[in-house]
Amino acid sequence: MSKVNRVKMQFPSHPENVSLARVVVATMMSSLDFTLTNLDDVKVAVSEAVSNSIMHGYQNESNGLIDLTIAVDGNGLEVIVEDRGQGIVDIEKAMEASYSTEPDRMGLGFVFMQSFMDELEVLSEVGKGTRVRLYKSVPQLQRSLQ
Repeated sequence: MSKVNRVKMQFPSHPENVSLARVVVATMMSSLDFTLTNLDDVKVAVSEAVSNSIMHGYQNESNGLIDLTIAVDGNGLEVIVEDRGQGIVDIEKAMEASYSTEPDRMGLGFVFMQSFMDELEVLSEVGKGTRVRLYKSVPQLQRSLQ
């Protein structure tokens, strides 16, 4: 993907920074022809990825750092959320619907990310952290390719 615009930021693992990530992603999306539904879908996926870093990667400790990289080109939007938290033991299991290591959680984060985005890649190493890559194509490009 040839990058037209790219932003990289780092912020602490504070829950209020979920909304910061959503706003920055929405701002970057405004340069492309996304629908309001696409915008909402991407914001939910980004919220889930950042929330997972905070809750699972850093176990709600606010001393962790989250890297957010957003890139747009004429084809779509790429969002990468990275942490240096505890990592995921079994990515396949974590991506199953209703699976959660937290008994009071629904376990739908990765399910939402997969359903709302065109691409989802998860890389993780126990004790070193997790990298989630989300990609959403511009809608009219999707229609012309079908």
